[in-house]
Parts: sequence; structure tokens; C-alpha cells
Amino acid sequence: MAKSGCWSMLKGGITVNQSGSTQLYFQSKNTSIDIWVDSVSLQPFTQEEWKAHQYESIEKERKSKVKIHAVDSEGKPLVNRKIAISQKLSNFPFGCAINTNILTNEAYKNWFTSRFKYTTFENEMKWYTNERVQNQEDYSSSDALLEFTKSNGVSVRGHNVFWDDPKYQPSWVPNLEPQQLLDATTKRINSIMGQYAGQVIAWDVMNENMHFDFLERKLGGMGSSSKIYSMANVLDGNVDLFLNEYNTIEEPGDELSSPDSYLKKIEEIRSGGYHGPLSIGLEGHFTDVNIPYMRSAIDKLASSRLPIWITELDVQPGPNQVELLEQVLREAHAHPAVNGIVLWSAWSPEGCYRMCLTDNDFRNLATGDVVEKIINEFFGVVIMGTIDGDGFYETSLIHGDYEVSYQNEKYVNSSRISQEFKVEALGSSEDFLNVKILG
Repeated sequence: MAKSGCWSMLKGGITVNQSGSTQLYFQSKNTSIDIWVDSVSLQPFTQEEWKAHQYESIEKERKSKVKIHAVDSEGKPLVNRKIAISQKLSNFPFGCAINTNILTNEAYKNWFTSRFKYTTFENEMKWYTNERVQNQEDYSSSDALLEFTKSNGVSVRGHNVFWDDPKYQPSWVPNLEPQQLLDATTKRINSIMGQYAGQVIAWDVMNENMHFDFLERKLGGMGSSSKIYSMANVLDGNVDLFLNEYNTIEEPGDELSSPDSYLKKIEEIRSGGYHGPLSIGLEGHFTDVNIPYMRSAIDKLASSRLPIWITELDVQPGPNQVELLEQVLREAHAHPAVNGIVLWSAWSPEGCYRMCLTDNDFRNLATGDVVEKIINEFFGVVIMGTIDGDGFYETSLIHGDYEVSYQNEKYVNSSRISQEFKVEALGSSEDFLNVKILG
């Protein structure tokens, strides 16, 4: 949507399966309005070109060049040795939602912990779970899940403090008078964030308050959201505080949550007096997939220079679900503005919200195979190589924590020699991270 009286950048994308001429239409509901258009660009890409751009983006934004130098105790190069480089932890958070079913199911535990180091609790931190009856708070489920994640080195996103959809309030909340609601929301935010401050890496503070406005309508407008974020920043200001919404990258034409509407909502929260940390949460519940639109929407949101996560990613079941899931995962990971991805695939014996990754025996479904493929490619990298005649080995690695190891051939039955190192963004694409391993 263009703004009146100034130049506005419009960006979008479509997928077509035929060639031919194309016409662009610019339309206003007010026929007396003049529309000026300048600097129009329509760029076509083949599937191969699109994939090449994704890999180019990953090489540029998510990888750095590494030079391994192997020498003995006297500084002489160790030549022609076979080495293994294993990624221990990726700098790019990639996770999956869980629920209390994992606490009593060893197969679920093993499947999850062998793949993910990031998660979101499906329902266990929501207000209607924690306070079903007014003034009777219960954090037993979320406490148990947090104990499980801590013991397995899994980081947690706090989801959510408030959900603006009137259907998902605790049953006693909708009938409260404004002052009673204000007291209840103040108590809620102090309770949930007081319970878990310092124990989560992020909070979805306001959930879906572009499609819904239950709290704002009851508490006096957008200024109430600004006050809620200000309170959240005081209670746990060292983590990312998210505005979480759906249909911003999924469905072109949803004006309630379009990229423009999202940026407007951010402006409203800022104008209400909140100027602390704020992050963009894009749920990513895809019915169909329009990758060019997805990219253009993220591009537009990236103009805010705020952190962006895909927070609840799934694809509706259908004949192309597996193919579409892989497309979305690759595009999200490749986009330089995206800082993390969480899949919305918490398992339960009755079925998942929309997209399961395994059957009830925790054998991967086709969707699980796609996720496994992405993990092996980007989040569990293992590279086998050979040191050259001068004692060097060069490669390019995804940012994260690594271990390089090789067998010390000088001694029979000796253990492997290993060296840990961290790969981060370097000052220039021409720079190398130098890692020395001693034999």
C-alpha cells in the first residue's frame, strides 16, 4: 500500500509457470487520485537461479572461510593427514515446539534432543494454562518442561505473555471491568515474567494483536501495548521482546498483518512511549507457499532493522506439503534478515497442530525427512578432509562451534587429537579464520 503525498516503496512477488508478456496495474479506490509510478522493475528468475541466489546468500551471510594448519610439537607441518570437522552448535537457532508429552516419552525425548537445541512450549506458558481459575496460578507443566530443556541444553522462547484473540483468554477474563482487567494483566505479566526471567531467550509479549485487539479495546487503545512492553522490558530486559503475528509472509492480501501493517504497528508501539528492544515474530503457518512474496515481505520488514524470527513454521497437509516445506525452510534460512526458525510441530498421540514430523513410534515422516535433510546440511555439519603437503586444509563453514580432529599416527593405538574452535562473521569475505592444531 502506498502512502499519500510521498513516494512509497512497493515490493511483491508471484510464481508463474508460463512465459509471455506481463502488465502491472496500480489502482486506487478513489478515482480522483493521481497515481505516479517510477523506477518499476520486474525481474524473472528460474528455479535454478533462485536456488543459486539462496546458496550465494548463505555463503555470504552465514559462512566464513577457515584455514586449518596442522603442525607437530616442533612446528613442522603434518602432511596428508585425514581430518574430521564437526559442528557442535550452529549460531543460527533452529528449533521445534514441544509440549508435556515429551516428559513421559523416552522415544520422544531421544528424537527431539538429538536434533534440536531451541524450542517453544506449545501451550504451557499461555495465560489460559497458567491461571484457569482466577488467582489460582499453576506453573507445574511449564516448570517441568523448563527443567527438561535445561538438563538437555535446549534454549526456550517464552510463548506467550498475552494473546489478543478474545477466544483464547482464560474463561474468567472477558467479563472483567476495565480496572479489573488492568489489575489482572498487571498481575499476569509480573507473574509469568517473574517466574521465568533470565531463563528464556525471548518473549512473545503480544501475540496476534494485529488481527485482534481484545486488550487494547478494553484498556484504552494502543498505548496499553506500549505500557505492556515497557513493563516487560523492566521485568526481563536482557532478552528479545517479540510482537508475534501470522499471515505477514504467508498470505498476500491480508491487510491486517501485511508488512506495511506490521511496520505501522511498530510505529504505534513506539509512539505510545516504548523505545526499548523489540523483535519481529513471523509465525509462518503456510497454507500455500509464494516464495517470491515471502522474500519481498521479509525484505520490507528488514527495513526496520529489528531482529526477525520465523516462530511457528508449518505447512498445511496436502499433495505438495513436503516440497513446499523444503522451499520455505531454505528461503527462511537463506534470507540474511532472518535470525532464527522454530517449527510448530509439537507431537501428541492424537496428532499435531497441523504438521507432524514423525509417526507415533518416532519414525520420520516425509516432513521429518525434509527437516533432517536441512539439519544435516546446515546445523549438524560434518566434513571429512585431508591436510595438504604444506600442512593446510581450507574450507568454508556455517557460523557456529566446531571441533577438528585427526588420528595421531606417530603412536600406535593413540587417541584422536582434537581442537575446538568458533566460526564467526569476519571483516571481509576474503579473510580466513586461522585454526592451528598441534600433533
